Amino acid sequence: MKNLVSALGRGGLKIVQEAGEMALFLLAALGQACRRPFRFRRLMQEIHFIGLKSGLIVLLTASFTGMVLALQGYYTLRKYGSEGALGSAVALSLIRELGPVLTALMVSGRAGSAITAEIGIMRITEQLDALDTMAINPLQYVVMPKLLASLISVPLLTAIFDVVGIMGGYLIGVVLLGVSSGAYFSGIVQSVVSLDINGGMVKSLVFGLTIILVACYKGYFTGRGAEGVSRATTETVVLSAILVLAWDYVLTSFFM
Repeated sequence: MKNLVSALGRGGLKIVQEAGEMALFLLAALGQACRRPFRFRRLMQEIHFIGLKSGLIVLLTASFTGMVLALQGYYTLRKYGSEGALGSAVALSLIRELGPVLTALMVSGRAGSAITAEIGIMRITEQLDALDTMAINPLQYVVMPKLLASLISVPLLTAIFDVVGIMGGYLIGVVLLGVSSGAYFSGIVQSVVSLDINGGMVKSLVFGLTIILVACYKGYFTGRGAEGVSRATTETVVLSAILVLAWDYVLTSFFM
């Protein structure tokens, strides 16, 4: 029993220590945004990588999510004669929860893992040390543009996810199953309020910053060798997913 409590305590202290180090890493990286030169070209490159190159997987995920929601929602609502509420159910599910969460998970799996591998390889091949030698701050050149790009790209991807998901629900609910088009969109207009949209956007900002922070941190402090990069990439995907779901619960409780 004593050994179990001791192991739990060591694990808890390690989690707290890593969370503190990650917070300091975030502050140090974002602080570089106020220092010259501001690397606008690097920012555009990261927006292209995180945002545009994640667009296809987000579009596919959104369309199938919306269609599944409409299909499941229709057969559930039909039992109560409430097929007209299908648009409301699809839109609220996407805007409040599924849009921000699934977008973040897709970006984490595609861009987050790649960022960890990129920075990890720069670490083990001493490219980050070479930047220091040339009087270029690695946090400003490598990390800061990625964090700023996440704050721009992930909310935009989330908005696209919501719209495409709603249209996927329209395709199944209205075109395939025969729900009234007017009732579908009327339900969305009447049920979705600004608090729902704002809550979804706040979630996307927090999720985007979280997953790219984890990716940069794990890559920046990766272990030596290919095994260290591989382990850091796996830890990025797992930890990002856990943090996204944990933040989702906290933020949902706040916006209720």
